[in-house]
Amino acid sequence: MTTYTHGHHESVLRSHRWRTAENSAGYLIGRLRPGMDLLDVGCGPGTITADLAALVAPGTVTAVDEAAGVLEDAAAFAAERGVSNIRYATADVHALDFPDDSFDVVHAHQVLQHVADPVRALREMRRVCRPGGIVAVRESDYDGFAWYPRLPELDEWLALYQRCARANGGEPDAGRRLLSWARAAGFTEVTAGASTWCHADEAERSHWGGMWADRILKSAMAEQALRDGLATGEDLRRISAGWLRWARAEDGWLSILHGEILAVA
Repeated sequence: MTTYTHGHHESVLRSHRWRTAENSAGYLIGRLRPGMDLLDVGCGPGTITADLAALVAPGTVTAVDEAAGVLEDAAAFAAERGVSNIRYATADVHALDFPDDSFDVVHAHQVLQHVADPVRALREMRRVCRPGGIVAVRESDYDGFAWYPRLPELDEWLALYQRCARANGGEPDAGRRLLSWARAAGFTEVTAGASTWCHADEAERSHWGGMWADRILKSAMAEQALRDGLATGEDLRRISAGWLRWARAEDGWLSILHGEILAVA
């Protein structure tokens, strides 16, 4: 694995806990059926996972992540929701510890942009998926983000994030590359698409802007930027203030582009 640029600070997990199957895996929902076995790669705190588990019950969801701590969070969330058909394990997507043809569906959300070898990861996801099953992947594309007002601090934030992610061996513009990576991994039947998150009302701006105002100061990305001389403390405080300015703007609008693939194993 590469170094995970975001890390697992509370401000990062706050954004991850906002995710649901509806807002983050809508392209997959129509392909799910009760009784399917599903592997959720890079499950994080498990909010999407719990939704997927409800959709495939009485089938089983196996949720994996490279960080053991977030698996504890995911298990606690599922227990609170009364979801009991999930099992958890640590895993590296480059070398999944499962036999061939183990799952009907293999799902990953915002994972391949952070790994050292996305094509190898997709080959592994294909290997553990049963013939005719679905590998479903959704990745953001940072260069496709758009916002208003066009605050220079947000331009600075985007450039800094891309520098940090690439220094860690990741690819922040993964969304546009998914189809290419899937074909390189040996998939021949691939449906590619795109969707967005859009934050434009007061509550969404407050959540997203406040979250990034904290992340730019406190997360692993902030530590990396300071340690590696990519930004100063003054730079980070300026960017944080810019996110809060955007959150307070009555006409504030933010669109986050994602690439998606449904690939037949």
